[in-house]
Amino acid sequence: MAQDRVEAVERALTVLEAFDSPQEHFTLAELAQATGYYKSTLLRLLGSLTRFDYVQRDEQGRWHLGHAPVRLARRHLPGRHLATRIQPLLVRLAADSGETAALLEVEDVMVEDGMVECRLVTLPDTALRHDLRPGDRWAAAAADDPRPLLPGGVMVCQPLPGDAIEPPMWLALSGPAGRLDPQQAHRLLADAVATLAAGPTREAGP
Repeated sequence: MAQDRVEAVERALTVLEAFDSPQEHFTLAELAQATGYYKSTLLRLLGSLTRFDYVQRDEQGRWHLGHAPVRLARRHLPGRHLATRIQPLLVRLAADSGETAALLEVEDVMVEDGMVECRLVTLPDTALRHDLRPGDRWAAAAADDPRPLLPGGVMVCQPLPGDAIEPPMWLALSGPAGRLDPQQAHRLLADAVATLAAGPTREAGP
């Protein structure tokens, strides 16, 4: 019904709909063409969307989606299903290695200032450890390297399999450099990824 409509909200949503496209970055002129809005109207809408991190503007003046849509998408049920499968693997990894086991998510891998976020973590039962917490964030060194700077420590990572995982996710083991064996960590992570790729096991019937 007409009285249920908020024109400013619908305009902002129309702008966001323009990003539902294979094209990831848009100039102001391209957004004006896609939405039919004047550039002055677009700038006001984009300003509000930027403040809530729904869109971002790069150094070339082009616009792309921000972190807020990704954050909201994580609440979707498939993400929770993934978590229920991975958390037991992290518990086993931490127990087998004695180190911190984590699920990392790489955001904005196509831009220079891409970020990594810790989604899930299991800490080992030791005082000397990498105290990583869900929600911790750091800049990605590269699209294929989610490791943070760890003075005196080391992190070993393994990407999760499958093209359907978006954004990219990694399993990681991290701990003191003198204690964490990278070769052992690689083996444990490879086994965990193989278990995940095999899918959930079914219990035998009577």
